[in-house]
Amino acid sequence: MAPVISESTLEVLRGLSDPRDVRTRAVDLAAMAHDASHYLLQPQAVVIARDTEHVARLLRAATDRGLPVTFRSAGTSLSGQAVTDGVLVDTRRHFRRIDVLDNGERLRSQPGATLRLVNARLAPYGTRLGPDPASEGACTVGGVVANNSSGMACGIRDNAYHTLDSMTFVLPSGTTIDTSDPDADDLLRNREPRLWEGLVELRDRVRSNPDSVERIRHQFSMKNTMGYAVNAFLDFDRPVDILSHLIVGSEGTLAFVGEVTFRTVPVRPHVATALLVFDSIADATDALPALVAAGARTVELMDAASLRVIQRDSRALPTLRQLDVASHTALLVELQATTADELEADLARASATLRRLRLATPAAFTSDPAERAALWHLRKGLYTAVAGARPTGTTALLEDIAVPLPVLTETTRGLTELFDKYDYDDAVIFGHAKDGNLHFMITPRFDDPEELRRYEDFTEDLVDLVLGANGSLKAEHGTGRIMAPYVRRQFGDELYDVMRTVKRLCDPAGVLNPGVVISDDDRAHLRNLKLISPADPAVDTCVECGFCEPVCPAKDVTTTPRQRIVLLREIARADAEGDHRRRDELRRDFGYDAVDTCAADSMCVTACPVAIDTGAVMKGLRSRRHGRVARRGGVAAARHWAGTLTGLRGGLRVASALPPALLSGASRAARKALPAEWVPEVGADLPRAGSRRPAPRRPQDASVVFFPSCIGSLFGPPRGASESPGASAAFQTLCERAGIALAVPDGIAGLCCGTPWRSKGLDEGYAVMARRTFEAVWRASDEGRLPVVCEASSCGLGLREIGDHLDGEDARRYRSLRVLDAVSFARTELLPRLQVRRRLQSVAVHPTCASEHLGSTDDLRAVAAACADEVVVPTTWGCCGFAGDRGMLRPELTAAATAPQAAELAGRAFDAYVSSNRTCELGMSRATGKTYRHVLELVEELTR
Repeated sequence: MAPVISESTLEVLRGLSDPRDVRTRAVDLAAMAHDASHYLLQPQAVVIARDTEHVARLLRAATDRGLPVTFRSAGTSLSGQAVTDGVLVDTRRHFRRIDVLDNGERLRSQPGATLRLVNARLAPYGTRLGPDPASEGACTVGGVVANNSSGMACGIRDNAYHTLDSMTFVLPSGTTIDTSDPDADDLLRNREPRLWEGLVELRDRVRSNPDSVERIRHQFSMKNTMGYAVNAFLDFDRPVDILSHLIVGSEGTLAFVGEVTFRTVPVRPHVATALLVFDSIADATDALPALVAAGARTVELMDAASLRVIQRDSRALPTLRQLDVASHTALLVELQATTADELEADLARASATLRRLRLATPAAFTSDPAERAALWHLRKGLYTAVAGARPTGTTALLEDIAVPLPVLTETTRGLTELFDKYDYDDAVIFGHAKDGNLHFMITPRFDDPEELRRYEDFTEDLVDLVLGANGSLKAEHGTGRIMAPYVRRQFGDELYDVMRTVKRLCDPAGVLNPGVVISDDDRAHLRNLKLISPADPAVDTCVECGFCEPVCPAKDVTTTPRQRIVLLREIARADAEGDHRRRDELRRDFGYDAVDTCAADSMCVTACPVAIDTGAVMKGLRSRRHGRVARRGGVAAARHWAGTLTGLRGGLRVASALPPALLSGASRAARKALPAEWVPEVGADLPRAGSRRPAPRRPQDASVVFFPSCIGSLFGPPRGASESPGASAAFQTLCERAGIALAVPDGIAGLCCGTPWRSKGLDEGYAVMARRTFEAVWRASDEGRLPVVCEASSCGLGLREIGDHLDGEDARRYRSLRVLDAVSFARTELLPRLQVRRRLQSVAVHPTCASEHLGSTDDLRAVAAACADEVVVPTTWGCCGFAGDRGMLRPELTAAATAPQAAELAGRAFDAYVSSNRTCELGMSRATGKTYRHVLELVEELTR
């Protein structure tokens, strides 16, 4: 247990930081306590680090006081290395700078940047980072270095260790070293003489011991993240180079990495994929050498249990669904080439190899994107299928090992036998077969003492199995807490002593991430296990992986979807344990931190491996807040929406006539006197009222139903701007030019997609509006014959989702409707019939969360590309957080959500700034100081 942090120590931490960056509220500590692992420790304080110098000050203070410190970035690690009961330092929020160097041949990054964002920056140069973990959408550069990440294709050659160029690290003493400095070794020797001399002694000690050399060579000839990277003593001579490579994979126990430079690898854009099914694991592994020799870059193994799971997926190949799986094993094989000619040559070799293999079902390589996506969906969907179907209260425990290829078959069989022995009936085995790297998932229940003993015995047998095969107990996921007690057994007493000495030299006070990698506790892997408390059936399948966090617009202001779920679980657990003080303390801040500042954009579901829609859950919690008066008001607004809109538009006209300072002052005063959830904060950027919606019509030759959004009618052009036709008028004009007749539903003035009611949790009002809109749209579309188009992406999404809230025959009928985003309709139906008479040089595009859900983001890019020679979608784009009126009710949400994108765009000017949703345009205009408008307005202007 960490020593209790005194108030005086907290004052020291606050004195070294912006006081707002030292968090001790129960809601902050609980939200940050959980990571993707099955361990749980509650920090006593969370510190948001600002820069490397800030970290150096914190580490000096922590070392002086013996205060345990753990660094946390994305928290996607699976082995317990990102949790602590001391001080948790958040290095994600302010450490995201990325610099592309040498025309993409090198890249410098801070630890908080996600791997996906880094690779997006490198994409124009045709390069990427070598490590390619499956968590690349969420994991950060800091985690990649801390865990020595690899992945499906990189093997051991392109991992973090082998592609490291230089790093800036901070030792617990506060000493900061940039290894790119030519004098870095001398600086280390002068500032940390004991450490420098100790590394020299260890280097010579390791090299002079033949057994150590042989053991190291063997262990690091395969994927290996157990212990420290003692291969650095053989690979490098200078102590500073040895130390920087020891830090790779050290899981935050030796130093903090403030910046790292990698050598990149070329992207191989030409790919072909095949799923090969064999009668047995032996047949599959026997085929590996031939497949690798034929050029396979990726070979993913799936055992018989995995295949049975895959068979339940509707996207599985018919031959696979019909297979009577016994001991069958599949290999998902992918070829990757730099050029088309190279791929053609690889395909010729690989296809010839397939003809010589003993396959249980026919197989062939495909380069078709949809077919390849379906195949990879099967492999990646394994985790979803098993984790999502596990019983409530169990843990989705994903582990990995590596063994030499000659014993892969025997090890896989042995692992299957262990599952049978310990009744892990739902266990699956998959992994990177060409590297001898197996992943497996079991779902134990840690709140049952008998199941815990079973897991303990299983672990002991697993260790015997892997070490008996001369393998590594951890291949990719890091030692963490789960395998720290077994590092000595894997490496032997001599090398373990070397590792312990490395830890003492770097961290004499033992303050960096104690209990991780090196541990004297033989039962450390069985302590501090996370018990999963049921909170809500809608979120109980959450595995707390954090994949949802990068896409959440609130991640830098309050909480993320993972943290909202974590807090629901913590509240439920406190309630179940009778700890009402803690429950009430968490509830007190949950309302604002989780419910009010959730954009409810449901982007989280697009990244969640078990398809949880946290946004929908937050809407449900908003609904539970409403009393009878609010609910009746929601119904009344739905029934009299035409009049309500007229009143709102009138209010905007009045507001537009007021001086901005007066308007802002009145808004702030009202928000202090009344609930902020109902009073918007408005100012100079409040737009003028929009134009009335078009009158209903149904011409005989109508080929599409136009559902003009009420948001476009409400919000018109910004103050002081020249008159703009608005997106609705622009769409109608474009259709007229293209010779396309539009129908407009009867009663359109009082209709809405229902999104405002759903967002606020006004369920009864939403039901009223959904029913009215369904009936009107069904009639206007000639009972589904005509497609329905809306110019606002969010409203198009709202229209499409109405069918999810109807019952019986009505639901079936509504789902038969084709609801299209107007940009999709413009791409396929309008642009081919129009002539762009003037092109712009450049346009900046902001996709929306709704366009992502609708699948129309590519259409938005394509329509913009029809207008300009260069189309730029910022690599940092994400939901703007405006979310209808949320940007006016909680402006801090939109400010935080748009800041990265605004900063990226600030370096240059564009001829136009476009999006596909009026409120998103308002949010981005506020963030950038540039006027965003609907892309269809631009098309209308350029086709006049």
